Amino acid sequence: MEKEIYNYALDADEETLKQFENCYSQNFVTAAALMPDAHKGYAAPIGAVLITKKFVVPAWVGYDIGCGLIAVHFSPQEKNIDIVKEAKAKAQQIYSAVSKKVPMGVGEINKKSSSLSISSSLQFKKILEEFQQDPYNKDVLNYLKTTAPKHLGTLGGGNHFIELSTDEAQKELWLVIHSGSRGIGHKVATRYMIKASGSKTDYEKTFPLDTSSQIGKEYLNILDFGLKYALLNRLEMAHRVHKALETILKTSLKSELWTNKTHNHALAEKGEYIHRKGATPAKKGERGVIPANMRDGSFLVEGLGSAKFLHSSSHGAGRTLSRTQAKKQITLQHFKEEMQGITGTISQKTLDEAPDAYKDIFKVMEAQKASVKSIKHLLPIINWKG
Repeated sequence: MEKEIYNYALDADEETLKQFENCYSQNFVTAAALMPDAHKGYAAPIGAVLITKKFVVPAWVGYDIGCGLIAVHFSPQEKNIDIVKEAKAKAQQIYSAVSKKVPMGVGEINKKSSSLSISSSLQFKKILEEFQQDPYNKDVLNYLKTTAPKHLGTLGGGNHFIELSTDEAQKELWLVIHSGSRGIGHKVATRYMIKASGSKTDYEKTFPLDTSSQIGKEYLNILDFGLKYALLNRLEMAHRVHKALETILKTSLKSELWTNKTHNHALAEKGEYIHRKGATPAKKGERGVIPANMRDGSFLVEGLGSAKFLHSSSHGAGRTLSRTQAKKQITLQHFKEEMQGITGTISQKTLDEAPDAYKDIFKVMEAQKASVKSIKHLLPIINWKG
């Protein structure tokens, strides 16, 4: 049977397309799609969806297992409070408070174990117990026990962010968080990439693991743990932001988790494995979040269940400039001008996250209108970067 291959990438360069072809040409791949935001990765392109039988490929999931986004809706207990107006008026205070509560940046961790909320501590114990019900490596388990709690509630660097946003039409306050499994995911992903490749130096390539093998079963188990852990990380950060908001705005807030969506995973479905490397699930009625950039906020979307998109959508706007190119071509002055009216981490350090480093989100959304429909467009009040 001929493979289903779809390409929706906007302005994809030759290297991105070559990577995609190298991936879908594997004999264990049954279908593949490239999302509109696709760009070059190291084994699979960012924005690739690859469906396989009997095998999973650690390098196609990548280092940040379970990376994804949550969207949380905040509403005041007292209905007469204009929560958006209050948040805008106290944006700098909120920015400073959250910056102190949430460790941000590469390698940043909790300095004290007591900084975790009680609910996160209990939930971590639960997912660790669940992990031990399936095949696992003892060294990995010991690593998770000793190190994982230190990374919970921490943002990381790169394109990860915390964003306090508003739906202006409804005067609603929203929180969007993009982060993953932090150093934990990176460590275990490296371990299983090395196991799959048989090399300690040349492992960032397409090396499959047989899912019926011991190593394959271990990897599937750590994938499941990584998804749960990454969600817990995002929820712990949301808890800390919630507390900071209540303190500064001097009001009680209700919060509702609107959705949690991962975009780095391999999910078992109907005897196959759906690898998404920077792509969002978009089954019919499935809620998702598609961020644009620090200026243009995020779209809350609903999946339309398109088989030709392999029930997926982009995970963002997609980079148009590499991090190195962005730092060479974009000036700090221009970055500041683009971000007028938004409080955020706007500095030389985050130049590679400036709006101009990304594709036009409106073109990306138009290119995938058969896959998702937009429910709300959230615009940022405050944006935090590591």
